[in-house]
Amino acid sequence: MALAAMIVPLPAAESPSAVIKLFNGRDLGGFYSWLVDTKRRDPRGVFSVTNGLIRISGDGLGYLATEKEYQDYHLTAEFKWGKTNWSWGDRVGKARDSGLFLHATGPDGNSHDGRGAFMAALECNLFQGATGDFLLIRGTAADGSLLAPRLTAEVAEERDADGWPTWQKGGRQQTIERWGRLNWLAKDAHWKDVLDFRGQHDLESPYGEWTRVECTCREDRINLRVNGTVVNEAVNVFPRAGKILLQCEGSEIFFRTLELHPLPKDTKAETPLPE
Repeated sequence: MALAAMIVPLPAAESPSAVIKLFNGRDLGGFYSWLVDTKRRDPRGVFSVTNGLIRISGDGLGYLATEKEYQDYHLTAEFKWGKTNWSWGDRVGKARDSGLFLHATGPDGNSHDGRGAFMAALECNLFQGATGDFLLIRGTAADGSLLAPRLTAEVAEERDADGWPTWQKGGRQQTIERWGRLNWLAKDAHWKDVLDFRGQHDLESPYGEWTRVECTCREDRINLRVNGTVVNEAVNVFPRAGKILLQCEGSEIFFRTLELHPLPKDTKAETPLPE
């Protein structure tokens, strides 16, 4: 048989034409798990469904991944923090930490972060005081090449203590590539990685309450909202399609709503930036 005839093309990323409930409220159908120490086995029960909620215990570094890849969608997720922080990810006594990975690509466990605990992606951070930050997670493709995420955004002139920019509508344009962070609009300048940190202008709900996060991914643009307010935007993003991951990074977290909504066909990006 000719080699060309043996090659099976990968399925294209799916764009929802109707609402897709990624979580059915009963089980983890449509997902698979990955942990840095046990790969696709989950002997500690890190990922489970309890009382109609997805529970990620935090006892590990890894993720719950969609089996399918997606593009051009409006993702709605509702989460709240659990009680426990673990030594995984150095979370004991630190801010509760997780994330929604968008456009995750490459083989499982390919990230340079977490010793291969994650996948190359653009992350919407779920992190006390920093929910709505963009993180660029670089990784390694199956052929050994670099998977280097990229975004361009309008940013404020001031940098944070680590030298990273903050999104500001109408600010100067900056491109971030390979790795780094784009802070959400009103992130506290004195943010500290301490348990239950809360900034003066934080939009994330108080500990114990549900927070709604929305990620609108349209072609090469991503718009992030927290509890209904736009907190971050980027254009010229790479990758533009991939799996959606619920991160496990040492903090217990629960999800209830997890849905993909189709994008309107006759509108432009919500808040386009100049090309």
